[in-house]
Amino acid sequence: MPSPRTQQAIARLADLTPKQIVAELDRYIVGQADAKKSVAIALRNRWRRQRAPESIRGEISPNNIILIGPTGVGKTEIARRLAKLSGAPFVKVEASKFTEVGYVGRDVESMVRDLIENAIDMVRSERELEVEDLANEKVDDRILDLLLPTPPALQGDSPDDKVEHDAALERHKRTREKLKALLLDGQLDGREVEIEVTQQGPGMPGAAIPGAPEGMESVTEWFRDMMPKRKKRRTVKVSEARRILLDEELDKLIDLDDVTGDALERTEAMGIVFLDEIDKIAGERGQGGGPDVSREGVQRDLLPIVEGSNVQTKYGMVKTDHILFVAAGAFHVSKPSDLIPELQGRFPIRVELKALTEADFVRIMREPENALTKQYAALVEAENAELTFTDDGIAELARVATRLNERMENIGARRLHTVMTTLLEDLLYELPDRSVTAVVVNADMVRERLRVISEDEDLRKYIL
Repeated sequence: MPSPRTQQAIARLADLTPKQIVAELDRYIVGQADAKKSVAIALRNRWRRQRAPESIRGEISPNNIILIGPTGVGKTEIARRLAKLSGAPFVKVEASKFTEVGYVGRDVESMVRDLIENAIDMVRSERELEVEDLANEKVDDRILDLLLPTPPALQGDSPDDKVEHDAALERHKRTREKLKALLLDGQLDGREVEIEVTQQGPGMPGAAIPGAPEGMESVTEWFRDMMPKRKKRRTVKVSEARRILLDEELDKLIDLDDVTGDALERTEAMGIVFLDEIDKIAGERGQGGGPDVSREGVQRDLLPIVEGSNVQTKYGMVKTDHILFVAAGAFHVSKPSDLIPELQGRFPIRVELKALTEADFVRIMREPENALTKQYAALVEAENAELTFTDDGIAELARVATRLNERMENIGARRLHTVMTTLLEDLLYELPDRSVTAVVVNADMVRERLRVISEDEDLRKYIL
């Protein structure tokens, strides 16, 4: 039975119907309605499974999905936004980095270890928000003790002159209150105080060497915990002392065992793994040797993880039975049927994403909340200037990006980044030294600035 906190995280999905999920994705991603619909159903099924009778709950498998489409059409963004929307642990891995034993690469189980690390960070951040006010109060008290220590004469329990003792104590209290007001107002941030910090014990030599065996990090941490902690006194400014002391107070207030237990449950019940470039490990089956041997080996190593197995991590055992796997690939050379049949069967949902058109580029620069035009306008605004894009300017940018994609490698919406960077490069370079308050990007400006790259046949010289 999940813990109350994990149940609360899952319960938040109750307010997200598939249509609402699609509407949220529409705020950041243009088009690809079929893909949005599929992932919305898969996410809603997470909540539905928790509401199912306990006798059958464990038998309901997640609807793993393969997103098929060229680069730059929104595959990664759909999965990332989905995880952020649901508050689920999320990790993006590239299948081409995994290789079977004997080849240089990463162990496939490392994706689950990365996922649990993500969940630990997520749960700890939630706990820190819950106790942040209390931790800040404790830090304020500790800093005040450093700035205004209690005199030894006021620390005794049975003073000779109680009246004088009480009067001195009251004066000290009033002074402390005044000092606290200055501290909260930030007026004491430049003052220096002496604090005691804990030094980390020395690590094991060579433990962080690339290619070290899996689990070496856990052994290193175990040895470090066994080493005696050494204290060191440092003189730092109040602002720096607040950061150091806040970390210490948060460590005291947060139960790491509780965080670990919640993170393990949330990973098993809500985790999402985005497996990119899965087409890179697909090859024609039945070949005698060559790289296809390694590719098929990776698929067979992936199979038990996707199918459902127990993976040992430094935080405990993680069951992958109900982790949602979203795979993606362009499949230009290979096709999904080139995957081994067992792995194909673990990805029952296949969605083909459409290549972006010139009209899509126009929408991408206008509609999403994180549109490139809005991002660059915010950057220019930092220099006390205003950047605006006219309709014909946006249309011309879309036309140039589409033309470049046709003449070169089609990298989808990522082409807009390179086009926009080239367009505004001189402006962003000269803006701090120019007395410009308003910049308008229209079709004439786009044509003038991008004439060289749009007419030159050797485009790779200008846009990679």
